[in-house]
Amino acid sequence: MREFMAIPKALADENRVRVLLALQGGELCVCQIRELFGLAASTISKHLSILYQAGLVDSRKDGRWMYYSLPARGASGPAREAIRWLAKSLTQDSRTAKDAARLKKILAMDPVELCKRQCRN
Repeated sequence: MREFMAIPKALADENRVRVLLALQGGELCVCQIRELFGLAASTISKHLSILYQAGLVDSRKDGRWMYYSLPARGASGPAREAIRWLAKSLTQDSRTAKDAARLKKILAMDPVELCKRQCRN
């Protein structure tokens, strides 16, 4: 029951829902997620932690960089269903479309340079 209840908690924040929708296109570095939403690193980290605890995202570390993606096939049924429901429900949302357009520009940037730039600010 505790694992199940973590899912609605995770989905109760607009930014966390937007992160999940952004991850539909594939794995993203924390720097890319941060650039997309314009939030502080600590805020993004907290959101990603809540999503991870709910089983809604997977993470991996590569050197200094952390990457997040939607969960692999081994994810719980409720987590998979929640992600499917979000994608189906919000595909026509204007905010989702704006995020997708912005993400496309971010993905064209060199992620290493993006992360270095954020570390300087």
